[in-house]
Amino acid sequence: MDMKGFPTSSDIYLELDGRKVAVVQSYTAKASKTSKSVEAFGESEPVATIEGQKKYTLELTRLYATDDAVSDGINFYELRDFSLVICKPDRKVIYSGCEWSAIQEEGQLNAMVAEKVTVVAAKRIETGV
Repeated sequence: MDMKGFPTSSDIYLELDGRKVAVVQSYTAKASKTSKSVEAFGESEPVATIEGQKKYTLELTRLYATDDAVSDGINFYELRDFSLVICKPDRKVIYSGCEWSAIQEEGQLNAMVAEKVTVVAAKRIETGV
């Protein structure tokens, strides 16, 4: 059975200081940016639009901490300035400068699993594999 191109949890992961700290089952990404119209006196329409800052919001579903992260005592609430790496068949997408904005857990004791984590990223880079 050929599973090529079908994402597995190892294809989506969180990285902190170059180390994989959690695998992610699935994600949705939303990019938005601010823009500003430039108006000129006497013109009925704007003469230009200036691109503003971009913002990337990611919804991550089912995060599992790696064994290394668990043994190092890392928990999702303490993560700062991490990256989300998404490996696609033909390229890699990296969201860096990430901070979480919401974490939803389910009540399983001792499980290093987060059900949903909302992340805001500063940058998005795409590289060929």
